[in-house]
Amino acid sequence: MKTIAILGPTASGKTALSIEFALKYNAHILSLDSLSIYQEIDIASAKPSLDERQGVHHYGMDVLSPSEHFDVTMFFDLYKEAHEASLREGKNLIIVGGTGFYLKAMMDGLSLKPEISLHVKEKIDQHLLDLEASYALILEYDRAYANKISSSDRYRIEKWLEIFLTTKEIPSLYLLNAKQEPIIKDIALYEIEIPKESLAQKIALRTALMIKAGLIDEVFGLEKRYTRAPQCMKAIGIKEVLDYFDGRFKISGLEERITFNTLHLAKRQRTFNASQFPPHTQGDIKHLSNAIEAYFIS
Repeated sequence: MKTIAILGPTASGKTALSIEFALKYNAHILSLDSLSIYQEIDIASAKPSLDERQGVHHYGMDVLSPSEHFDVTMFFDLYKEAHEASLREGKNLIIVGGTGFYLKAMMDGLSLKPEISLHVKEKIDQHLLDLEASYALILEYDRAYANKISSSDRYRIEKWLEIFLTTKEIPSLYLLNAKQEPIIKDIALYEIEIPKESLAQKIALRTALMIKAGLIDEVFGLEKRYTRAPQCMKAIGIKEVLDYFDGRFKISGLEERITFNTLHLAKRQRTFNASQFPPHTQGDIKHLSNAIEAYFIS
């Protein structure tokens, strides 16, 4: 059994490439996508249709109701399920998805976080009112952590405060000692590289097709059934339609807004992949196709 992961920004062609090679080299697919994991979100997630998935078992798609919450540990469980099935059935495994954080967590191991009490949450909220002061606190007690973040990184400052205020330990040391063993230990990484101009065109086209396919009706139905509270309702493609419902811009601006936000997402994905993964094979679709084929037949 061989396991590969196909990386790349949204709309770069990962899904089509993964299905092509799953059919060709007898593989299951594990989707690591924070929106495709939900049922009823078919257009906004840009997940492959049931016809496109025919002949390939996709793990990580249509798993949860939109009302349900998930975190990275659910993808850990899905990976174990897909890996065990692949071993049992004599298949390969292809991991695909734009959410690189989940793959990195599986490759590196995830640090266990302490339970956060309501009292500590209230103290954290107070600290977060002044990010500069909170960052100064991190500098004073944990320079190693401070050197890895910016003074405006609210998310990582909050995570530091959770550990520090709950355990009274230095968070960088706590995270080091609390780290679990990696779940994935043998994997080949392949990343699709695509010129920015070409990617922008693909994103714009995909956005137009999503709207034409009924994105507005999909989001209307989701809001009616689940309200705006669930985690998934804040995703790109959904939140912009909700803003349109609120009259923040006209229908003519909806496509432009989704395209703009998706481009920014793609930029963040490129940056993450470049900085967080070890050296791996990169190139256009043709180059990666040849490299993946050589790996599977070797």
